[in-house]
Amino acid sequence: MRKIELSDIQIRNTLLPGDLGYIAHMHGDLYARECGYGINFEAYVLEGLKDFARAYNPTQDKVWICQHEGRIIGSLVAQYRGTQIQLRYFIFQPEYRGIGLGKKLLEEFIGFVREKGIRHIYLLTSEEQHAAIALYTKLGFTLTEEKYSETFDKPLIERRYDLTLS
Repeated sequence: MRKIELSDIQIRNTLLPGDLGYIAHMHGDLYARECGYGINFEAYVLEGLKDFARAYNPTQDKVWICQHEGRIIGSLVAQYRGTQIQLRYFIFQPEYRGIGLGKKLLEEFIGFVREKGIRHIYLLTSEEQHAAIALYTKLGFTLTEEKYSETFDKPLIERRYDLTLS
């Protein structure tokens, strides 16, 4: 089997019916298998996606839907929140990690935020997301909050990272 390369991935910025449902499925499935999260994590993701769908404004928000051979394999969502942007739903199927896709999307995301003239970005994650956290901190995000939680059906530390652009 040929190694998957970044050039094999198509990225679209148009939100289509079914995309958010698939993003919810990826989160529920992957985080259950990789982190042991339960059904309450999927409920949390579904609630956030419902709110995003209802408030979605393509002139302020942006999606990056990653596809390979016609199948969604990852995503990143920029959700406008007043004077700041929240980075959300940054996820890839395991076989697409390590090819530079995450770095590419985060760079495009920061470019989008700069283009909009917004200076503040934040994201919420958990302590277990080592690879993503390494990317965030490399781009200048700093840890601003930690809290103990059992919201996802297991004990963990939820984290907030912030980045202020100059």
